[in-house]
Amino acid sequence: MKPQNVLILPGWQNSGPEHWQSRWERSHGYHRVQQHDWMQPRRGDWMARLEDEVLAAEGPVVLLAHSLGCILTAAWAAHSQNTHRVRGALLVAPGDPEREELQPLLPSWSPIVRQRLPFPAVLVGSRDDPYCGFDRAQGLATDWGARFIDLGQAGHINADSGLGDWPQGHAWLTELMKEPR
Repeated sequence: MKPQNVLILPGWQNSGPEHWQSRWERSHGYHRVQQHDWMQPRRGDWMARLEDEVLAAEGPVVLLAHSLGCILTAAWAAHSQNTHRVRGALLVAPGDPEREELQPLLPSWSPIVRQRLPFPAVLVGSRDDPYCGFDRAQGLATDWGARFIDLGQAGHINADSGLGDWPQGHAWLTELMKEPR
């Protein structure tokens, strides 16, 4: 699989330079899906942008989502006619825009689409994620038909989690890249 066919889907406010997504982008050549507005994300705009990127890719893609990017993946998959182009998705630390304190900040993201994904997926959750409770992350994995991985006490699984290049996460991504489709 071509590195540019791994589509990086950051969450709200994008992923900074020390985030594992940014590190993988630099070291492996993966392609970040640039959204029009990282600070006031609109679900429909983000879905349209992802659709454009999936269609522009030459060959199958793998989605590499963090936080709100996970919620984007589910919403896009429920509406797109091009999900057959996705070989798999690594969904890390889903955000929960249905939380009372986040709803006013992310109004177009509720309700979370909870239907089964039409491609293989792995969801990595943390027991102390401040943006999504552990039970909630497990529930999303079940609803989406994703294999769930418990990363333990890893916060929001971002730069603050001290993962560096996060080789274990990259190994899970590599497995998904080999999925037959």
